[in-house]
Formats: sequence, structure tokens, C-alpha cells
Amino acid sequence: MEVITVKNLRKEFRLKVKQPGLKGSLQSLFRPCYKEVEAVAGVSFVVEKGEVLAFIGPNGAGKSTTIKMLTGILYPSSGVVEVLGYSPQRQRSRLAFKIGSVFGQKSQLWFHLPPLDSFQLLGAIYEIPSRLLSARIDELVDLLEIGDFLKAPVRKLSLGQRIRCELAASLLHEPEIIFLDEPTIGLDVVIKQKIRELITRLNLEKKVTIFFTSHDVGDIEKVCKRAIVIHHGRILLDEQVKKLKYQYLDKKIISVKYTEKVNPVLPHVRVLKQKDSSLKLEVDTRKTDLHSVMEKLITRGNFYDITVSDPPLEDIIARIYSTTRKEAEDAANEN
Repeated sequence: MEVITVKNLRKEFRLKVKQPGLKGSLQSLFRPCYKEVEAVAGVSFVVEKGEVLAFIGPNGAGKSTTIKMLTGILYPSSGVVEVLGYSPQRQRSRLAFKIGSVFGQKSQLWFHLPPLDSFQLLGAIYEIPSRLLSARIDELVDLLEIGDFLKAPVRKLSLGQRIRCELAASLLHEPEIIFLDEPTIGLDVVIKQKIRELITRLNLEKKVTIFFTSHDVGDIEKVCKRAIVIHHGRILLDEQVKKLKYQYLDKKIISVKYTEKVNPVLPHVRVLKQKDSSLKLEVDTRKTDLHSVMEKLITRGNFYDITVSDPPLEDIIARIYSTTRKEAEDAANEN
């Protein structure tokens, strides 16, 4: 069952730009000059009920703009959007009762109030009966482990605590779809893992459809089943994460600090940076096992720090972009 349908969706913004030969206020008062910027350039996709979809791309790719059109915050310049059978632009109020959203850098909680007070206010907005609201709050407090700071002002919460409360606020009315825009941004490793586990649990137990954006490769690998890659407002790739992982998420970064300088040469391992006794290496996991590389590095010398991480998402998307562009050029040459 399709819960989100997007056909040829476009969004253009009109921006004021400087005009040569005129200065600041004089230009803006008498001869303003504008240009059209296409943030979303004709994207089409569908999302099935119960899917966990990663909608990924570099900054400025059109991710947040697309989410805002799906939730009715922005009107599209053209195209068709349908969410749970509703038009987000014409039926935004009715749709709001069916969806939830968390924007990692924007809060729906009242800054000077405790989360519990915000939950009560949101419960009234969503017209949830008081007895049912209390039961849902109790359930979410247990699920998200937020009982210890439920009565502290939001301004005094850590980022990880606030994000968990944001998730609770977005789930009070039991939405069928939840839009998560960078919910793990700025969080430490432990809290990120908790958020990932919670999202997976919500999907499995509540059958909530998750529309997820993130710059963290770990979020995509561990949470999502399918990924759409958007770049310059256009969809580059729509693929299962398993296939994406094999084709593009095949590199790991190892940073090692030894007590003395060592020889870093290993098969299928590229040295990205070497400074004195510190190394930064890239491992091709399709050609060699990460565990065996770690074992060999440990035997190279005495070390006091070693970490494994993913390449930046921007680098992965650059690979996808160059690959798809080359494929398009090859297809055009064949024709």
C-alpha cells in the first residue's frame, strides 16, 4: 500500500541578487534584481506502508525542501504530492493528525517549559482525551527512557535528552508516518545508537513508516532498508540499502596512533594521511576483511588509540554522482 506518492515535484525560489553598478540600498529600493533557484527539480517516488526510507544528499540537495512539501509547510511550484490520501497543501490540518515530524535543529517543545507541559499542550492541540493522553505519555516515557528529566525545563536538557523528548512529542498522536530530518545530528555515539534502536523498534512494533534524512552513514546502514539519493534537486539513485552498501558503502576509515612510527603498507589499504606516528587509512571492505586489517595494525607496533569510522556521506554521494553521470554519458554515446 502506497502511503506517499510524489510525481514530478518541483520547487523554485525567487532570490534577490546584487546588480552590477549599483550599491546596496539604492539597488534594493529602485532596481531590485531577482533570479530563480530550483531547489527540487522534478522528483518522483513512492513510499510503501511500513517502509524505513533514507532520503539522503549533501547540504542544499533539496531534502528539507521536499519534506516541507510532503508535510504541507511549503507549496510546490508544480507536480503532485499525496500523503496518506491527502493533499498536504489543501488538507494540511487533517494530515497533521496522521503524521509526525522531528527536525534535528528545530524544536516543537516550549523552551522554558518542562517536556511534560509541552506534551499536555500538544495533547490538547491533537484533541487526545486526557486519560488516553496520560497512557500514551507513560508508554513513551518508558520507551524513550525520559522519566528522569520529564519535569526539567527543555533549556536545561542535553541535546540527546531533547531529541528523545522531540520524538515523544511527535508520537503522542500515534502518527502513521514520521518524518525525521537529521534527528541524530550532533549526538554522541551512545545516544545515536539509542535513537537508531528506538526508530527500528517503532517501525517493528507500531508499523510506523519512517522517512529519514541523515548525514551519518551509520544511520543509513543500521536503520534503513531503502535509500533515495538526491543531488542538485534531482534523484540520482533509488536503491535497497543492501545493494547500496555493496556498491558504494564499501570503505571504512581507520585512525591509529602509535607510540612510534610504523610501516603502514597493507594490501587493499590506502594511506590517506601519515604524520609521525599517526595514521589515517582507508580499507576496501570488498577486497579485505576489516577484522584482519585491525589485527595486522595491532601487531605493527605499540598503539594507544584506534578508531573505525565511515567516510563522509558527501564523498559517497560524489562517487554516486560521478558514476551515474558516466553511465548516462555512456548510454547517450551508444544511442
